[in-house]
Amino acid sequence: MDFAAPAFRQFSRRRLLACVGTVAGSAALSACGKDENPRRTESATAASPSVATSASEATGGIAITSPGEQATGVHAGTEIVFTAAANAAPVVTLTDAAGQVVPGAMHPDGKSWLPGQALRYGERYTVVVTGSDPGGVALSATSHFTTMQRPEKVVSFVSFLPDDAVVGVGMPLIFRLSAPIAKAERAAVQRRLLVRTEPAQEGVWTWYSDTEMHWRPREFWQAGTKIDVDVRVGGLSLGDGRYGKRDSTLRCSIGPSLVMTIDDDASPKVMKVVKDRVVVRTIPVSLGRPGMPSSSGTTVVIEKFAKTVFDTMDAPNPANRYRIDIEHAQRTTWGGEFIHAAPWSVADQGKRNVSHGCVNVSAKNAKWLFENTLIGTPLSIKGTGRRLEPGNGWTDWDQPWDEYIKGSAVE
Repeated sequence: MDFAAPAFRQFSRRRLLACVGTVAGSAALSACGKDENPRRTESATAASPSVATSASEATGGIAITSPGEQATGVHAGTEIVFTAAANAAPVVTLTDAAGQVVPGAMHPDGKSWLPGQALRYGERYTVVVTGSDPGGVALSATSHFTTMQRPEKVVSFVSFLPDDAVVGVGMPLIFRLSAPIAKAERAAVQRRLLVRTEPAQEGVWTWYSDTEMHWRPREFWQAGTKIDVDVRVGGLSLGDGRYGKRDSTLRCSIGPSLVMTIDDDASPKVMKVVKDRVVVRTIPVSLGRPGMPSSSGTTVVIEKFAKTVFDTMDAPNPANRYRIDIEHAQRTTWGGEFIHAAPWSVADQGKRNVSHGCVNVSAKNAKWLFENTLIGTPLSIKGTGRRLEPGNGWTDWDQPWDEYIKGSAVE
């Protein structure tokens, strides 16, 4: 059966950035790792901060290019961009008006030094970059700058997941934005959403829409993965006079490796539940009947309800109107496809398709599934008469990797 009220939909995709889980080098932030593949690393085509570019005080091989000397109106999300001679071993020191040192580190892409948090608005700062030439002669460059006043137009970045969430191996990282981001600004935004995974796994940011970003690894998450996301957008210029509202973080983890698969062409019709590459349960199913087929493709569990009511009384076709109590329902599409207990169709399960598009299973099997799956547990169906519509659920896994990365703003 179908639940008629979709929660929300995401259908458009745009390009963004790819990252790798851990960082090489002691100076790097806890974020995406460096890699020579320009599509997979933040070092690829990242733009320098668009603040000041005037000359700074410099001697013998070190120069600060941004923010420039005496620059004003610098956005609070600025980065320190500089050049240094080979083997200069540069050290960046940023201090506020009171002389307090602002912590920070090199961005993982190696293109700039990134303060550990957004700078304060309307404050004067001093940055000094020091090093030495091959002969041991000290080198230094200094720039003084003042940040802008607090902006009126800000954009919030909100994670779908709460901290400490434990999710399935197909769960994408999802951030929703309170205002749309133009294409020209998206690569810069991606550089500031820093992902670290333990163990390291290749992954990519993609734009589901101009207000929603997803990150997924190339393959399903490894069981037990620890995930840290640092959202360094506080004070970052986002175009159209808007700035990131604040920095934030997300800490979550991946649960056991559990995947559900159904082949509608197989006989009997069953769901295979695979844990750590071993089939641990085979469940008779009944899928969508002719005229209302279930969607073929890969999606994930997006909501779970121990008890709910399916209400389609507003359906255009009177034959499809019903209101019924349902137990152990797991939503897989925004359009209304669920895995759920269907004691009325047990005689059909494994033999024929009689549902309104949902995956019908027995009460016993529905309860077992409900107790063993997580938000983000993948479901793959093939052989039905309807393809899964992109964005109808979290359909991140319903595209080959080479297609998925086209949603990145970084080539």
